Amino acid sequence: MLHYNAASIRQASIASQPRDTFLSDLAVNIGGALVATQAAAPALARSGTGALLLTGGGFALFPHPDYLSISIGKAGIRAQALGLFESFKEQNIHVATVTVATFVNPDSKESTDIAQEFWKLYTQPKESWTAEVTYPASA
Repeated sequence: MLHYNAASIRQASIASQPRDTFLSDLAVNIGGALVATQAAAPALARSGTGALLLTGGGFALFPHPDYLSISIGKAGIRAQALGLFESFKEQNIHVATVTVATFVNPDSKESTDIAQEFWKLYTQPKESWTAEVTYPASA
């Protein structure tokens, strides 16, 4: 099982963000998920079971011009989960994302609820697998 939950969150518009920090943000926000998936997928495929769970974000659904790199990053996480879902399902690997569309503090009700969403994805029977859950559901 892999859970990718890394993010580089930087407040910067397209005009104010230097190219080097934009690229380093994308390396964490998208590139790291790709590398982690490439590293974990062969072992999961050999075992014939497993899950690749990614923490997405509301900026994938509602991009913000002052948080451009994380908006693009979370859109990439969402695209990875949705794009790999069917082909990995054929290998008995559940790829999914929890798109977190709210602010979350440690030890909060939201953090507990989100953990439960990941657990539900991890324990879903294959015939019920979904590629994305949005939290809160009303987002």
